[in-house]
Amino acid sequence: MRGGRRTKQWWWRWRSNPLRRRDDVLEAWLVLIVWALVAVGGTLAGVVAAHAADETFARQRAERTPVRAVLLADVLRTTGAKGSMYSDRAAAKVRWTAADGSLRTGSTLVDAGSKAGSSVTVWTNRQDGLTTRPPGPSDAAVEAGFLGAGAALALSGLVIGAGATVRWRLDRRRVAGWGTEWDMVGPEWGHRTG
Repeated sequence: MRGGRRTKQWWWRWRSNPLRRRDDVLEAWLVLIVWALVAVGGTLAGVVAAHAADETFARQRAERTPVRAVLLADVLRTTGAKGSMYSDRAAAKVRWTAADGSLRTGSTLVDAGSKAGSSVTVWTNRQDGLTTRPPGPSDAAVEAGFLGAGAALALSGLVIGAGATVRWRLDRRRVAGWGTEWDMVGPEWGHRTG
C-alpha cells in the first residue's frame, strides 16, 4: 500500500483535482522537461564535446613532429612572478632543419640555464613552423573529459536557469491571480480586518 500511495504523491500534479490550476500542470511539465533536458542533453553535450576535443588532440599529435634544434644563445635563469622562485622555462632562439632541408630559426620555450649550442627538441607543424608540444594520449583523455564535463555542466546550468526563470514567472502569475480572486471574493465576506 505504501508504494501505491507514493505513486499518487509523485504524480499529484497530473491527477484530476478541482483545485488543480492550469499553471500547476504547466509547471509539472516544465519540471519534467527541464530534468529530461539536463539528463539527456547534458550527457549528449558532454559526450560530443569530449569526442570533439579528443579528435582535435589526435589531429594535433598527427600533424606535429618533434625536431632536434640547436640553441643559439645561453638561457639565463630568471626569477618567477613572486620573485622567490626561479622559472624553469624561458624563451630562446633556436635553429632547426626543416623537412625540405632549409635552415629555420625561431623562438620557443626551453629549459632555463641551457647553454648555447646545446641540442633541444622542438615541435613543428606541417608548414615547418614552431608550435607547442601536443598533449599525450592520457593527458588528452583527461583534458577531453574535463571539457566534456564542463560542456555538460554549462548546458545543465543554462537549462536549470531557464526553468527557474519560467517557474518564477508562473509563481508571479499565480500570486497576481490570487490577488484578483481575493479582490472579487473579499468584499462578499463582510467587514475587513485592519
